Amino acid sequence: MKHLRQLEDQSVYILREAYKHFNHLAMLWSMGKDSTVLLWLARKAFFGHVPFPLLHVDTSYKIPAMIEYRDRIAREWRLNLVVGQNKEALAAGMNHTLGRDVCCTALKTTAMKNLVEEKGYTGIILGVRADEDSTRAKERYFSPRDKHGDWDFRDQPPELWDQFKTTFPPGTHIRIHPLLDWTEINIWEYIKHENIPFMDLYLDRGDGTRYRSLGCAPCTTPIKSTAKTVDEIIVELRKSTVAERAGRAQDAGRGMEMLRKKGYM
Repeated sequence: MKHLRQLEDQSVYILREAYKHFNHLAMLWSMGKDSTVLLWLARKAFFGHVPFPLLHVDTSYKIPAMIEYRDRIAREWRLNLVVGQNKEALAAGMNHTLGRDVCCTALKTTAMKNLVEEKGYTGIILGVRADEDSTRAKERYFSPRDKHGDWDFRDQPPELWDQFKTTFPPGTHIRIHPLLDWTEINIWEYIKHENIPFMDLYLDRGDGTRYRSLGCAPCTTPIKSTAKTVDEIIVELRKSTVAERAGRAQDAGRGMEMLRKKGYM
């Protein structure tokens, strides 16, 4: 519990520093376990109120239960929810059969860039964790992007001894990652400790499978698992040698790295 409290304190500190130093902030919310823990931490950091909008980039292909959960939590927690879509691409028939990278670029990366530019957000807070995949391990707590949102992972500021750079040249877009040092097990331990509401898609509902990572329905597959509770998930993860995002088609090859370089979360 001491380690969880240290992680919580660090994340709350990062959230408050971001709010202090950057104007026109927003937080990306995918409704998954990580971004929901991040949302919970934001409510703690600001005493029950989230002082910036929650963004959801809706590809229109999400698992229906995710949208139901989004709308319910937004209503119950009185969140300022902003939903963005690349309606032009959807109207033209964009879908995963045209190519995974093409579809993700159009419905996620371009949709988010359009939303950020339309609303004038200069910084986006995300629930990225370094242990999630090798590309995200190259991130910083405060990660600069160019004015188009593109990411040069070779040119990131050092963050030694918890010293963070929060001053950047005009026109720099900032991504803030308060969960960077959390692990998947930490997330579930915290969900249990805080009794955070989450989607039962993460649990085995009787067919011997569950989702470990959530995304678009056509490109996300469940894993074999009999974990029906958070405790059982934690036990399972301590023994697992399978990558967390093994069920996400977009992570195949260098797909995630290419998407992130173009501005994806």
